[in-house]
Amino acid sequence: MTTRAQLLTIADWDAMPYGDGNRYEIIEGELFVSCSPGLTHQTVLANLITLFVIFLQKNPVGRFLPMPGLILSEHSGVIPDLVIFLHEQSDEILKDGRLTGAPALVIEIVSPGAANIRRDRVTKVELYSKHGVPEYWIVDPENLTVDQYVSQGGSLKLIQTLHRKDILSSSAIPDFSCLVSDIFIRI
Repeated sequence: MTTRAQLLTIADWDAMPYGDGNRYEIIEGELFVSCSPGLTHQTVLANLITLFVIFLQKNPVGRFLPMPGLILSEHSGVIPDLVIFLHEQSDEILKDGRLTGAPALVIEIVSPGAANIRRDRVTKVELYSKHGVPEYWIVDPENLTVDQYVSQGGSLKLIQTLHRKDILSSSAIPDFSCLVSDIFIRI
């Protein structure tokens, strides 16, 4: 006789330690733990935040949140590096002070290690596809690339891998574009 492991829930996620230097995520009821991001990761995040601050000041179409708790179901709560949602999505995805639905754009910055890479490139692509995220970027500081996934036919598809000299634009965030090299300044 085999027993099934009990799936973790958002209530379990809420009970996880805070401020211990780890990032706790529950994906389809399974716990994933990773260390605090390193300096390169945080520099790339700061660069992305700067790009979106400048863009949203000139084009107030939505909001961005760095490392928010993102609840996608009773058994999936993750902490993406950055999310951007449009103002018209606010009523749909903001509930009781929490982000509880698919934002327009989710950005993950790859951290070193096979487990981190697999989580961002496989597990989260599947999760974000399942929950209707329209666009997903995987920013890779080691290779200085951005993989851009866009929802097509109900799932996220890799449409391009952009390099330093390329221009990155978004189908989910109207009028946004930047040089990929601007994401990797000072790393």
